[in-house]
Amino acid sequence: MIIIMVMRGHVRALAAALGGGVALLLAGCASAPAAVPSAAAAGTIAAVGAENQYASVIQQVGGRYVHVSAIMSNPGTDPHTFEASTSIAREISSAQLVVQNGLGYDTFMNSIENAVPDSARTVIDVQKLLGLPDSTPNPHLWYKPSVMPAVAAAIAGGLAKIQPAHASYFRANALAFTGSLAPWQRALAAVRARYAGTPVAVTEPVADYLLQAAGTDIRTPFAFQAGIMNGVDPSAQDVALERDLFTQRKVAVLVYNQQVTDTLTQSFIALAKQNGIPVVGVYETMPQPGYDYQSWMLAETRDLQQAIASKKSAEKL
Repeated sequence: MIIIMVMRGHVRALAAALGGGVALLLAGCASAPAAVPSAAAAGTIAAVGAENQYASVIQQVGGRYVHVSAIMSNPGTDPHTFEASTSIAREISSAQLVVQNGLGYDTFMNSIENAVPDSARTVIDVQKLLGLPDSTPNPHLWYKPSVMPAVAAAIAGGLAKIQPAHASYFRANALAFTGSLAPWQRALAAVRARYAGTPVAVTEPVADYLLQAAGTDIRTPFAFQAGIMNGVDPSAQDVALERDLFTQRKVAVLVYNQQVTDTLTQSFIALAKQNGIPVVGVYETMPQPGYDYQSWMLAETRDLQQAIASKKSAEKL
């Protein structure tokens, strides 16, 4: 569901509160407030990733010269739902480098950045980096294999502007990060080579970019996916089409958003299981601990392959 709970008046109040010592409260997406970047050791760059998958890449590119915080990192909550707080406003406003998704996924970032402007703050908006229009229907950009290499390069450039003396270090780390994606790319190629055209159903477009890169055929109507993503009831016709995918065994796998389920999506998960169709849970924020961005993407791709090849469900990582 997409419910961005940052009202204009509330943002202005947050901006005023930054200097007023207001009690800190985080509700919604993080299990606890991350360390405020200003607490970073001397000589390190204070950086923020709106989602922890972006924070993972910042850390890998910046290495010892960055102190990174993730605003959204709790895989047990809906990352589309966010309630702003003074602690989050302070964390973002004190960052020297920020990476955010765009496409309406983390609009609260723009609201706080605009309320507390800083010409020295470098903001990498992935939507703008990729030149995507606001009408782009699927905001889950990190599932697209070509995206994070571009993000890593942009991070290296942004960090180099802040600390020019370490520019070569940042560039080398960005190249190393891109190289470390090779196992994931090989796994996608293996699925594509052997199982291209495999029909799959989804509840939301969370992993659609990965599924497309793996060569699968997404049979769920996008109107249905968008409805679930946006918290809008899908049409009766789309619900019936989705049911038919399971009752008539037209798909080999159901891929669903493990972080956000409701009565309707749970009914489709049950229906898939009743008809011998394996289910695979995917995430909007990187599961922690134990994963970085590349190992997370590789794990979800391997779960997809096992579901197709062995009818093995993998609801959680």
